[in-house]
Amino acid sequence: MKVAIIKYNAGNTQSVSYALNRLGVDPIITDEPELLKAADKVIFPGVGEASTAMTYLKQRNLDKLIPEFKQPFLGICLGLQLMCQHSEENDVECLKVFPMSVKRFPPKDKVPHMGWNSISNLKDPLFKGVNEGEFVYFVHSYYAELSEYTIAQSEYILPFSASINKDNFYAVQFHTEKSGNTGEKILKNFLSL
Repeated sequence: MKVAIIKYNAGNTQSVSYALNRLGVDPIITDEPELLKAADKVIFPGVGEASTAMTYLKQRNLDKLIPEFKQPFLGICLGLQLMCQHSEENDVECLKVFPMSVKRFPPKDKVPHMGWNSISNLKDPLFKGVNEGEFVYFVHSYYAELSEYTIAQSEYILPFSASINKDNFYAVQFHTEKSGNTGEKILKNFLSL
């Protein structure tokens, strides 16, 4: 199985790569359109800032390519946010895979939301073998609202989408690669989609 991790100058590609190595997969890390199109699975991880990441994607025409992928595709953290329509982070238009907005958490508590939190309302094969209320690791100041695409939710200040799905596109707000056994199960489920 050929697994590609999208390189786009937003950190974290190495830790996702190591998590896949632990599952017996040796991914390629690339921003080459042909290599990405040829992959069986594509992972879009992210730590960084939305407008800078979108600028990088546009420079390489990946903003046009990504929404056309047909293979299973997984966005992680900033990867989820960039797959939405628009982000309040520097007011940027994103990839528009999901017709959803990304908003900043209201300052009613510490932002960013950082640390372990439970996920619930699990609705998809992505969460096979994961129990309601299991804990995963989050680091984010922005969130995607709940919508018809929500397949897992969490709560910090307010309820938000912990995971979304539309056709072959999946995304998680938490870091699978830092979420212990639960994150490993979710990655394994994605690889077997």
